[in-house]
Amino acid sequence: MPGCEHAVTNALGWFLLPLLLAMSVSGSAAGAGGHGSGALGDPDSALAISQAAIGRQVGDYAFLDKDGNRRLLAQYRGKPLVVSLIYTSCYHICPTTTRHLAEVIERAQSVLGEESFAVVTVGFDSARDTPAAMRNFARDQKVAAVHWDFLSSDAASIDAFTRDLGFQFRPAGGGFDHLLQTSILDENGIVRSQVYGMEYETPILIEPLKRLIFGEELSESFFTRMTNKFRLYCTVYDPAADRYRFNSSIFVGIAMGVLMGIFFVGLLVREWRHSARARSGGN
Repeated sequence: MPGCEHAVTNALGWFLLPLLLAMSVSGSAAGAGGHGSGALGDPDSALAISQAAIGRQVGDYAFLDKDGNRRLLAQYRGKPLVVSLIYTSCYHICPTTTRHLAEVIERAQSVLGEESFAVVTVGFDSARDTPAAMRNFARDQKVAAVHWDFLSSDAASIDAFTRDLGFQFRPAGGGFDHLLQTSILDENGIVRSQVYGMEYETPILIEPLKRLIFGEELSESFFTRMTNKFRLYCTVYDPAADRYRFNSSIFVGIAMGVLMGIFFVGLLVREWRHSARARSGGN
């Protein structure tokens, strides 16, 4: 039966994120491509290749969605894009990773807005990850989030696309060795962050998205920019509830600071006027 057996963990510098190599033990890789045969045996090298993709422009590749409709990657430009990579014959790690991602995406959409970013899951086993297989995979993982597409493509496109993302995989043991990697692209299709692991803390994925959505200089009005700044700094993670919430205390603190500033300016103006009248009367 196809699937994944275990993961090799490595620390990611100051983030302390796990770099996981999913080791597949069954499932056909016939006709599938792959790259990074040397890197996958060395987590440090695989991590370096993955991290080197940050700042890289991802090309415009053609895919088929789970209904067989043609999709160009450029169609997702204009907003941040979350990219996960799986293969459908994996029976444990890829499904578990996708279900965890679905939970995090649900939280992200609730706090950042459903329209603020998109998600794609790409099957990298070009021989088996057909639109029908991707549709069944999405159904089995009960993915119901809006703006989340499941895509497949030919071997050449998958190979080029995964190279752009710094994603390493290779056929092994009837399945695949591969990184457990989720990439975050900005509105221009540039890789801005990599998230590693089968499961991870909610902020590890949401914080980079939040900065891209609310923290970048936008072309909108001053009011929109200020609103985004407030949402950036006042939306905080509550680890006890594993949820994001709007921290009104920050806004109240800012408001109180402004009022105190106005109060002291008023006192200074009043004192200045009193002194001016006193000098005028003395003359």
